[in-house]
Amino acid sequence: MAGTALVAAGALAAPAASAAALPGWLSTKGSSIVTSAGTPYTIKAANWFGMETSTCAPHGLWTISLDDGLAAIAGMGFNTIRLPFSNECLAARSSNSIDASVNPALVSLTPLQLMDTVIARAKAYGLSVILDRHRPDSGAQSQLWYTSQYSEKRWIDDWKMLASRYKNESAVIGVDLHNEPHGPACWNCGDTARDWRAAATRAGNAVLAVNPKLLIIVEGVERQQDGSNTWWGGGLKDAGAAPVTLSVKNRVVYSPHEYPASVYAQPWFSASDYPANLEAVWDANWGYLVRKNIAPVLVGEFGTKLETDSDRAWLTTLVAYFAKTKISYAYWSFNPNSGDTGGLVADDWRTPQTAKLAALKPILTPTAVTPTPTPSATPQPTASATPRPTASATPKPTASATPKPTASATPKPTSSPTPTATPRPTASATPAPTPAPSAPAGITATWIPQSTWGEGYVVELSVTATGPVKNWSVSFDAPGTTAITNAWGVGCTISGTRVTCAGRDWTQALTAGQTVRVGFQAAATRAPQSPPLTLSAS
Repeated sequence: MAGTALVAAGALAAPAASAAALPGWLSTKGSSIVTSAGTPYTIKAANWFGMETSTCAPHGLWTISLDDGLAAIAGMGFNTIRLPFSNECLAARSSNSIDASVNPALVSLTPLQLMDTVIARAKAYGLSVILDRHRPDSGAQSQLWYTSQYSEKRWIDDWKMLASRYKNESAVIGVDLHNEPHGPACWNCGDTARDWRAAATRAGNAVLAVNPKLLIIVEGVERQQDGSNTWWGGGLKDAGAAPVTLSVKNRVVYSPHEYPASVYAQPWFSASDYPANLEAVWDANWGYLVRKNIAPVLVGEFGTKLETDSDRAWLTTLVAYFAKTKISYAYWSFNPNSGDTGGLVADDWRTPQTAKLAALKPILTPTAVTPTPTPSATPQPTASATPRPTASATPKPTASATPKPTASATPKPTSSPTPTATPRPTASATPAPTPAPSAPAGITATWIPQSTWGEGYVVELSVTATGPVKNWSVSFDAPGTTAITNAWGVGCTISGTRVTCAGRDWTQALTAGQTVRVGFQAAATRAPQSPPLTLSAS
């Protein structure tokens, strides 16, 4: 499938003309992003995550080639990749979970060299790239732009390094300084340790001193000055009165994130006038920046599994809002292994999710794409393939910091004195109705094998609560399993040949009917084959 894009209908596109020309360096004018000719330009991006995780590589390269993924994204109608990374991966000497038989030229690259290759191949498919500092380390997201291990200086120095590395590459159009500030992060509060506006100004100026042509993408905060809360990184209510002002004009693009009720039950989802109330919520938090011609907005993440009427109404309304306002966006995610949203392709990494693409049709035009030839600068392949975890570090909520809060647990930053439960925005919301008497606690679970190799395996579990559940676990026999090397949404222990995985953090408490998808990677001499599952819930 390399060199041929998947179209929305799910069929292979016929070869066509070369990939669309890139826009080149962009700038801002009022609420518009514009090309060097002054033509308004809408960024239509898809997130392809993985370089921020323990693999230090875009996920899925254990199944598809890099070109297959890029061709699919371009064929769906996107013009940009938002590429998450971690500072830890920037310094790593190797990536992993890349199938040498599918991507022979990638397995020996350092993560930085792999980033070079992703950018070069994206360019060949007519895709620009936004670099997204998603995490400091590869284990979890941070509330602030620095941690005890990764200082502000390290954060800025790495951004300066990347700005220098791609200074002459106009396919790299922008830098998303830090993903989803939340918890204690504030906007213009004057506290140097947590004032995200001030930190973004320092980092933005440092980047522009190296390359003054980049867009500086600045996310919001969770808690706004009027006391209202919203999504992590989603609060930009105060940016109009207190903007990020940089040394180079016309560079700042503000970037909130938006999700549906299935990710977290914000109070506006239970309003009597939902979904008609959504525009007022968006306008209040960030849409006013565009409505009043103050600055451009790029909604850096939005996505859904599209499994509920509420989510479908949310996506339809948001897409119409994008179409009306010409706001730029980045869909989360291309990856199917995002636990709370799924992806634009099915678990095989190839089959398009046609319902999602149909919902995006008002703002996307599927196209047939063939790559523009580019010189190869990648090393020769190595002989051995690497183990292939699936979703081994998908951005799922953890106890300390997560990309996206989920419906099962209110996202409460561990260091913050106030809860994260979101107050009602200015658009009024009615209280949720009193629930009916609940069914007894219980769960069902489905064993979903992902991959197996000589030294281990990856399995996911789909767990559904039949009634309200405070704690749950799944146990099974797994002879030959010696260690759990990674897990998401569960904590797993081994006793003899018995493995027990219990819900934790965002999956520990479940509401009746709620389904979560969790998983783990194990070191083993052999993998269990659909073992009988022992279920426990209370």
